[in-house]
Amino acid sequence: MEYNNCGKKVIVMTLAVAKWTLDEYHRMIEAGILDNRRVELLRGEIVEMAPEGEPHSYFSSEAEEYLKSLLADRAKVLVGKPITLPNGSEPEPDIAVIQRLGRQYLQHHPYPENIFWVIEYSNTSLEKDLEIKTEIYAEAGINEYWVVNLRTRELIVFRNPRNKKYTSKSTLTAGTINPLAFPNIAVSVGAIISA
Repeated sequence: MEYNNCGKKVIVMTLAVAKWTLDEYHRMIEAGILDNRRVELLRGEIVEMAPEGEPHSYFSSEAEEYLKSLLADRAKVLVGKPITLPNGSEPEPDIAVIQRLGRQYLQHHPYPENIFWVIEYSNTSLEKDLEIKTEIYAEAGINEYWVVNLRTRELIVFRNPRNKKYTSKSTLTAGTINPLAFPNIAVSVGAIISA
C-alpha cells in the first residue's frame, strides 16, 4: 500500500511493455502487419519513425550521391534500409555505409561487423538520435556514428564504442573528416551537412 503526501491511499500501477524479438518483428513484416507504417525496432520495441521534411530528404539524398561517388567500389551506401543489431534492434538509419557483400544480403540485413558507419539526419528526431540511437549503436559495436543536426547545421561524430558508450564525440561545421574505416579518404563536412 502506498500513500501520497496527504496520507491518502493511492493505487500504483506498473505498465509492462511488450518486447518483440527480431524473429517476431520479421514475421510481422512478412505477414503485412506493418505495411504502410514507418516503424523500426529499437531494443525490442516497435517505434514510429518521424516523417521526413524537405531539408531532411534533400540533404540525405545529396549526401548519398556524394558518398557513393567518393567511396566508389570501396563500400555500399544504403539509404533508409534496415540494419540488424544484436540488442533486439533493427533501425533504419538515413545512411549506412556497409561492406559490399552482394547476394549475401539476400539472407540477412547488414550486421554490425558489416557496417563501416551510420548517419542520421535529425530535426524532430534529434533527441532520439542523440540519446537512444547513440546508445543502441554503441552497444552493438558500430565504430562510428554521425548525426547531422539540421537545426544548427552541425555534424556530431561519435566514435570508439566501449562499455556500451562512445568514448569520443566531436562537433564539426566545416573542413573534412576521415572515417575510421577509410583513413585515407577525406569527407567534406559541408557536403554532408549542407550539400
